[in-house]
Amino acid sequence: MVRWWGMARALLPDDLWTEIAPLLPPPRPRPKGGRPPIDNRAALTGILFVLRSGLPWEMLPAEMGCGSGMSCWRRLRDWQAAGVWARLHQVLLERL
Repeated sequence: MVRWWGMARALLPDDLWTEIAPLLPPPRPRPKGGRPPIDNRAALTGILFVLRSGLPWEMLPAEMGCGSGMSCWRRLRDWQAAGVWARLHQVLLERL
């Protein structure tokens, strides 16, 4: 049995998450209700997993607890539009 969560935690350790979390925009309000969005850490873990593994978005394992591949892809798109990746790049360069 593959232990997805252990692999996911290795992609985004707590100390790195502590630096990244403040860079991410808060979830958008959902006035019409609907399913609550996955949290930012789960979304980022799913994004990192797909980008690192080369797996297609739709094949992101549900057992990882990162939501669907499409949810992660949408979050990636939204964060790109919000300039998150440029800020994250700067933080990571400073960390090095």
